[in-house]
Amino acid sequence: MKKILVIGAGRSASSLIKYLLDNAAAENWMVTVGDVSLELVQQKTKGHANSRAIAFDINNDAQREEEIKNADLVISMLPAFMHMNVAKDCVRFKKHLATASYVSKEMAELNEEAEKAGIILMNEIGLDPGIDHASAMKIIDHIHANGGELTSFKSYCGGLVAPESNDNPWGYKFSWNPRNVILAGQGTAQYIEHKEYKYIPYNRLYTQIDTIEVEGYGKFDAYANRDSLSYRKPYGIENIPTMLRGTLRMPGYCNAWNVLVKLGLTDDTYKIEASDKMSYAQLMAAYLPAGKGSLKERLIQFMGAEATKESIEKIEWLELFSDRKIRVANASPAQILQDLLEEKWKLKEHDKDMIVMQHQFEYKNSKGESKRIESSLVVKGEDQTYTAMAQTVGLPLAITAKHILKGTITRKGVVIPTTKDIYKPVLNELETMGITFVEKEF
Repeated sequence: MKKILVIGAGRSASSLIKYLLDNAAAENWMVTVGDVSLELVQQKTKGHANSRAIAFDINNDAQREEEIKNADLVISMLPAFMHMNVAKDCVRFKKHLATASYVSKEMAELNEEAEKAGIILMNEIGLDPGIDHASAMKIIDHIHANGGELTSFKSYCGGLVAPESNDNPWGYKFSWNPRNVILAGQGTAQYIEHKEYKYIPYNRLYTQIDTIEVEGYGKFDAYANRDSLSYRKPYGIENIPTMLRGTLRMPGYCNAWNVLVKLGLTDDTYKIEASDKMSYAQLMAAYLPAGKGSLKERLIQFMGAEATKESIEKIEWLELFSDRKIRVANASPAQILQDLLEEKWKLKEHDKDMIVMQHQFEYKNSKGESKRIESSLVVKGEDQTYTAMAQTVGLPLAITAKHILKGTITRKGVVIPTTKDIYKPVLNELETMGITFVEKEF
């Protein structure tokens, strides 16, 4: 019997755990799921005969080592900064590891040790990163195999709310880690366009946006991710003239979010003393320059030409001009904003989330003719447990884990899903679950 250890049972783990348990009997697996909340684990495992639910403390070295030692494969659903102790233990005890997180510098440094240990440290096998790599490489490999030359690659992805559940002015609700949404884009975005390197600092990120259209779902705002350049080598397109990876939001979102960025309300670097004694109006007043008129009028003056009627209405809808009290004490501006948005952007009982992804390829075929391919994916969640985010993050992880244990994925070391032996079985099985890309060539 093969033993799988899943660390973390949060909202993105629901579909992962369900898949593993649905396949456990046929594949002869015992699935141990650990989380700080035993109650949460029990909700997800539901007493399944091939499951073991445990309270798990990642900082308890003895427990972590014992559980990893007893597993054949570990799936870490922890935040990225918590993976390293798990990864080092996996190398030491020669156990396979799979995560949906980006390969950190520290993780990459384990490559040689993992190869010597004969194990795979599989990273970036969720949604974005994950399905984006797999689906992009499928088309890139096809273009190259037919003698084509890729001249431009743009890839966009967004975790959004389904149209039927889109009932607030922002067109957004949380389906994944709220903190990551608040802090998104901090740093400098970098990409290449027509062989020229481009940089967008955080204070301009939400003003330099593109518009992406997906048939049947309309238009979306698209802003650049922090680093679009590092994947040129893994994708085998080091000399490509144009490459950009971006994030999708509903139209108008970026303009309004830019207001919060310019005000400083997404800053997480310092605390506001006695913040729970303040109202949101007092918070806004503290960030706006002195001036005449109402808070709204002062905000419009502060934003100048960047203020639009729609963006100010979105700010007002958040009750940031109101006398309502802030609930979190001694919190950073970002923490205050997160607390408010977790209420305002909460998925309601019958709401559904939605994943939208689109790749845009431009290339010259073997005859020198210019061609374009658009590859689009839209996935809607079933409910608040089996969300589109949980499906698209968890299922690629689970499918990959299955193939590692079956021996059909044999690579060793630190790996991401950019090769056919990995992406083909993953994409093929995802298609059977309705996670399918629609490809159009122009």
